[in-house]
Amino acid sequence: MPRLRQAGREANNPYANQIFDLLFGDKDPVLNPGTPTGTPGNWWTVFNIVPDAFKHTTEGFRFYRSDKRLLDPKLRELGQTRAGYVVGSQFVFSQHCKAARDVGLQEEQITAIPHWAAASCFSDVERAVLAYTDALVLERGRVADGIFEALKANLSDEEILELTYVTCTYMMHAIMSRALRLEYDDVDERVVEIAPGGGLNSDVMNMVDK
Repeated sequence: MPRLRQAGREANNPYANQIFDLLFGDKDPVLNPGTPTGTPGNWWTVFNIVPDAFKHTTEGFRFYRSDKRLLDPKLRELGQTRAGYVVGSQFVFSQHCKAARDVGLQEEQITAIPHWAAASCFSDVERAVLAYTDALVLERGRVADGIFEALKANLSDEEILELTYVTCTYMMHAIMSRALRLEYDDVDERVVEIAPGGGLNSDVMNMVDK
């Protein structure tokens, strides 16, 4: 279950209810969860506990899908999908693998996003976008001049700003999804101590460590 409470149609948020109609039909998303794509749908219901946050973030989806955008949707989805993978969000990564497929990325490319640096299926500009995404997410914006030069050789300033904004937005979504245990990120921490099951006991291990 998510770590925060959920708000469905009983919250009387007309804007959210319109979105719920699109995603859930006439169901109440809290009492009867599940979207046609197979997700639980609790990302939407948790955000709905703060109605203006719900509106703000869904308007962000409209921003990146607007026909005003100059950035190639394939490059946008490379950034979003890689950001989800690097943060470790099963939800963002999985959803944007599907979105990447919808905008025309090849199956070989989608499969290679986790190991893009060792893959040969990406163009120069695609590799620059993936390297830039890693610099944004893994290095918190510390971007080497060589990476930025590769971007500038292929993209306009406006396209780079759109890429930066959308990729960082989805880094945030991925982090929030994990922190609040939303959707496919509702998983237990796997890095825990494993109880000894025979073999060396703690006293022996202490002697070895010394």
